This record gives sequence, C-alpha cells and structure tokens, in this order.
Amino acid sequence: MEKFLKRRFPPALFKNLFLDLEDQLRAAALKAHDMVREHSGLDAKRSRELEGQARFRMMEKSFQEICELHGGSLLADGIIPFSDLRVFQPFMRFEHLGQGIIFGLAAMPEAKTLPIKNRSRKAGVTLNYYLSPRLDLDGTGPKIGDIFVLFLVARDREKAGKISEFAVGVIDTGYEQYLFYDPLDKYLEGYADEPVIAPKPSSGSGTKAPIVSLKRTIKPFIPPESPDQGSEDDSDVNDLRPE
Repeated sequence: MEKFLKRRFPPALFKNLFLDLEDQLRAAALKAHDMVREHSGLDAKRSRELEGQARFRMMEKSFQEICELHGGSLLADGIIPFSDLRVFQPFMRFEHLGQGIIFGLAAMPEAKTLPIKNRSRKAGVTLNYYLSPRLDLDGTGPKIGDIFVLFLVARDREKAGKISEFAVGVIDTGYEQYLFYDPLDKYLEGYADEPVIAPKPSSGSGTKAPIVSLKRTIKPFIPPESPDQGSEDDSDVNDLRPE
C-alpha cells in the first residue's frame, strides 16, 4: 500500500503542498488558541470546547486555500466522484498521471487513532473499496480510480495551541482501520532535496521556469591571489544552477 500510494500521490511532486499545509495549519491552531484565550472571557471548559471548534474551522479554511494554490479543485457540488454521495466539508481533488486523489482534512483525538466518522468521511472511504483487504482472485489488485486520502492532525494535549503530529492516512471502506498511515516527516523522508519545478511566470507566455537543483559536489573557493587558481569555470561555487 505504501508504494501504491506514493506512486499515486508522490511526495516529491507534492512536497511543497504538504509543507505549506503543515506551516499554515500550525499557525491556524495557535491563532485559534490565542483568540479564545484573549477574547472569549469563558471558563476553562467552555474555552477548550470553543477552541476545538475554532481550531478545526480555521485549519479547514487554510486547508482549502493551500490546496487550491497547489492545483487542487473543490469537489463539484460536493459530490463524491462516480456516486451520488454528498460531502459537507472541503474535499479537494488532485490528479497525477490519470489517478485522482480526493484529499480531505481530519483531526485525530491523538496520533494514529481514527478520526471521528462523519457523513463526509464515511462517503469518502467508499472510494477505497478496492484498496481494502479482500481475496484477490482475479489478480488485478487495486483498481485505478479516485482514492480517498486524509491529511491528519493531532493536537498537543500538553501544550495549548500546538500540534503534536501531522500524518497522511488512508482508511478502509468499513471505517475500521488505517490501510496506510505515515507521520508527515516519514512520508516525506528522502524527498527533502528533490528538484522542484518553479511556478510558471506571470507574463502569460506559458513557458515553464527551469528546474533548479543542487549540485552533487561543491568546489572550494580559491582566492584570486592564490598561485594555484584554476580557470574561471573551476572557481565557480554557485550551488544552484538551471538544468
């Protein structure tokens, strides 16, 4: 399942999406905490309840905005593809090499626990029918079609306004267990220095910006006055170059 998901939702291609989500959702959680603490005037119990509601709604807004910025599309009319099932929270659709990913946000009570099953998530996991364990008598394995993936958030129970874990998860169609669960840092492991395609220029020409990558080796700088100085090409230590 890990290899299947990483082929369909490749960390190298969507790395910046995940990193932006992590950054913005951390900020939203802290903002919700500060807002309730400074302006609500409520007792501790009511403050915690209000903060939980505010935190998720503010993260949900950031989730949709960041996904749209990275090319995700809100489900048309809130309908799960290939069904008449409706969702009531922002599920975003991405596509890579013909594979559709329906991407949602969910809060976990704590790391690695299933998020609360609501109508939207229950509708979403129906897409994971062919990913769920069953006898593979015809040898076809997972079918190519939209699958439902969650960006999972667990708040820090010890530090108010903080997040203890972000993760990427896929829940089985019976909503009983994770078919796949990776903390975000593990999901992105090995992809931190992958080349990234820069956004298209705003001139409207449609020309892609060059891919920028790190050189494998960096040559030491040789001062001009050194008698051992080589050619100009040898002394170039710029560590970024267009390919």
